[in-house]
Amino acid sequence: MTPSFGQSYEVGGGLGTAVYSGDFLRRIDPGQAGLQGTLFGKRNFDNVWSARLGVTTAGLMAADSIRPIDALSSLRNGHFTGRITEISAIVEFNFLDFVNHKSEFRFSPYAFFGLGYTFFSGEGRIHGGIPSENYGINTVVIPFGGGVKYLLSEQLTLGLELGFRPTTSDYLDKLDGQLPAVQRYETPLTPTSPALREAINFGNPNTKDWYYFLGVTLSYSITKARCYTY
Repeated sequence: MTPSFGQSYEVGGGLGTAVYSGDFLRRIDPGQAGLQGTLFGKRNFDNVWSARLGVTTAGLMAADSIRPIDALSSLRNGHFTGRITEISAIVEFNFLDFVNHKSEFRFSPYAFFGLGYTFFSGEGRIHGGIPSENYGINTVVIPFGGGVKYLLSEQLTLGLELGFRPTTSDYLDKLDGQLPAVQRYETPLTPTSPALREAINFGNPNTKDWYYFLGVTLSYSITKARCYTY
């Protein structure tokens, strides 16, 4: 049994982008991305397992007018934009023992999962026939994903991370399956044929909204703890 030293506590932060998927977007669209920033503290239990507490803020947005998913979404012409603040507790698993000073690796892929809570404040409209209005929601999120870490020095670690956040809400984008159809008139109106129709202002009730983070992190080790390799 050979003693070595591994990082015990770290503090750090990161910058990147955030994107959303839901009733406005069925897939990730980098053209509708916002900025994301995070601060975190981490406890490394050994060279493999870590626990991380973090606070992240990011901008989210989407609009039917930018890249409509079908003809009905073009007709709907809704949009939303807003900011989330997420508090999360995450467990990380390193696949390689890169913090051991005798290791042949200075990097390691890793995976993570955890639990979080998000506060969202936004502005949007459910279709083009009404003005935008402010709204807000809170939702539980389940963070998971992965990335790669690289040991720059004994105390500095650089990371690249992709994270997925399924929420428990369908209202992040102001659209859900509970909204009634809103009637509106075609323009121009004529006295003989007002052409009343229903706007497509509701979403899929069988799906929840997601958001995603992609970013770079930098952490600094503030203490060290004795570990062992066999």
